[in-house]
Amino acid sequence: MATRSLNMLPEDCISAIVSLTSPPDTCRLMLASSSLRSAAESDLVWSRFLPSDLPQLLSRAHTQLGFRSKKELFFQLCDSILIDGGVSCFTLNKVSGKKSFLLSARALSISLSNEPNHWTWTTHSTSRFSEVIELKTISNLEIKGRIGTQDLSPNTTYGAYLIIKVSDHAFGLDSIPSETSISKDECAVTNTTYLCPMDEQKQQLGSLFFMNRRQMMEKRVVEGDGRRPSKRGDGWLEVELGEFFVGGKGEMVKMNLMEVKGHQLKGGLIIEGIEVRPKC
Repeated sequence: MATRSLNMLPEDCISAIVSLTSPPDTCRLMLASSSLRSAAESDLVWSRFLPSDLPQLLSRAHTQLGFRSKKELFFQLCDSILIDGGVSCFTLNKVSGKKSFLLSARALSISLSNEPNHWTWTTHSTSRFSEVIELKTISNLEIKGRIGTQDLSPNTTYGAYLIIKVSDHAFGLDSIPSETSISKDECAVTNTTYLCPMDEQKQQLGSLFFMNRRQMMEKRVVEGDGRRPSKRGDGWLEVELGEFFVGGKGEMVKMNLMEVKGHQLKGGLIIEGIEVRPKC
């Protein structure tokens, strides 16, 4: 009945109504009625689902995009595009149309990253970037990223995630938790995380032989949850650094992970970057 009523309206009116829904609703409407497909596919509809700063985003694209309609452009952006000379990646959420960014290791500030004795820049077949960075050996680990809220979707809570892999020859990454922080508008929220996924057998052995030492080391860092990395669908791991809310005004958000209190050599950490995406 509702579809029949819509069919009685001019196409421009139908497009205006559909544009007030969401991308999934629009796609369902296209499948439900062939007579409404033209209105639902119109640029008027899909322009409403694209970011308001679209011209600036397209000007930052690493390669020129080719598209015949705003709907085609929307789904290209949902598949992610490289921007800023290939050191960052931009994505639209297919459901909400909200923006996400992935800052590559090259876009981050990583302590001693240009010292070949400590780090090596290399390629990885599953990375979206031409380079990732792998830790050879270091005692103090500092990773810092920043993003302006004007680049993000307003009135949205975002999470920041360090995207990593842990090589088979990794060492020293879990001797003490790393400290994480999210800073915005002079306010900082801190937490702690480990850089290796939970290994039950190693944890049992560690509890048996090194419990006192571990407890002593953990007292050196700020109080936190001692989070663990979680697996992603793309084969990488992610460590949550924290979350923040994007209001109406432009602010700089600083995202940090540091392990500078254990004074123990560590290596085998592979860093793709920091992803900033809307939280569910």
